[in-house]
Amino acid sequence: MNFSEAVAIATSSLWAHKLRSVLTLIGVVIGVAAVIAVVSLINGANQYVATKVFNLGADVFGVAYQPSIVTNVDDFLEFQKRKKLHWDDYEAVRDLCKSCKAVGASQGGRVEVRSGLNSLKDTNLRAWTSQMPELYDVDLVEGRHITDADLTSAAPVCTIGQDIVENLLPGVDPVGKEIRWNNVPCQIIGVGKKEGSSLGTSLDNWIILPLTTYRKEYGSQNDSLRITARAGSAAKIQDSVDEVRQIMRGRHHLAYGAKDDFAVETSDSFLSLWKDISSGFFVVMVGIASISLVVGGIVIMNIMLVSVTERTREIGVRKALGARRHDILLQFLIESSTIAVIGGIIGVLGGVIAAKLVSIVTPLPAAVQFWSVLSGLIVALSVGLFFGTYPASKAARLDPVEALRSE
Repeated sequence: MNFSEAVAIATSSLWAHKLRSVLTLIGVVIGVAAVIAVVSLINGANQYVATKVFNLGADVFGVAYQPSIVTNVDDFLEFQKRKKLHWDDYEAVRDLCKSCKAVGASQGGRVEVRSGLNSLKDTNLRAWTSQMPELYDVDLVEGRHITDADLTSAAPVCTIGQDIVENLLPGVDPVGKEIRWNNVPCQIIGVGKKEGSSLGTSLDNWIILPLTTYRKEYGSQNDSLRITARAGSAAKIQDSVDEVRQIMRGRHHLAYGAKDDFAVETSDSFLSLWKDISSGFFVVMVGIASISLVVGGIVIMNIMLVSVTERTREIGVRKALGARRHDILLQFLIESSTIAVIGGIIGVLGGVIAAKLVSIVTPLPAAVQFWSVLSGLIVALSVGLFFGTYPASKAARLDPVEALRSE
């Protein structure tokens, strides 16, 4: 028996017992669909995070008294004992880091923004020095960014995101208008380009004002600064990081063997942390989906055993006509694999559709990649081969005389 004939027998057997075939395929379909959907969603999230969430260039890094993301309670308590970064730390890095092309400082938080009777809550306040818009690649569609003159005079000016324009100043030119953040007035000097949303959170609900203006209202010693620097190039970022570390260690009088009492973060460190989180989630979800694949494989084995029993006389006739054990074994392995691959194809289509639907109705992005589709089909084929081996072996070992006596 050749390969195409065995496939034809398998598909005709499926078609002849439609309900049984559907029930047989359900486990494989669910398992493969779940794997494809999970992989697509995680790939989409990885790509989105890499391009939008952290918004740091490959040659930009930040210095803060603690990491932006803390996953351990003991670490958090330890970080609270550290020295906070102040204005003189920023000036030292700005003046002493020779390999840094630009150095800025920032603080921030969440505020309520008002204009007349309209208000917008939970706005991301960015209190920046004049270098920060360039470091974070903030593009404007109108007006200008804050300048050194605004910083020196602690000017009550600000640039705003599109959410503030659309909610507080619809239908008017916002430049030159006055808004209030936490009841502190500022004049709009620029409007940012629309950025959309990230994982359900708007990237346009922000206000930027001079860091000195913020510190004038809230005091200069209460919160720690975040220092952001740009190296000459992505290839030289480690040199700049090492230079800034030496400057900060010297200012904090740390001994040679002592740990840093500040955190240095690059885009790679953020992405590495995200990949650790997403890979853990991926393993758990794939493990859960694998249960469906195992159940589907057991069902395939059960159906193939039934098929062997139903076709005992057919097997006897084939052996009497010269079929070898190898031929019978191959026939039933091809049949079990065909069943699994058909389930895998349906599962791949279902997984792709499910991932796309999730990306449409929720903020989660999806990215279907060829390797994940190919992997899904290979896994389905492997399930068919593994769980079809025992029924195929049983069929191959049947005695032809006893098989011919079967009715």
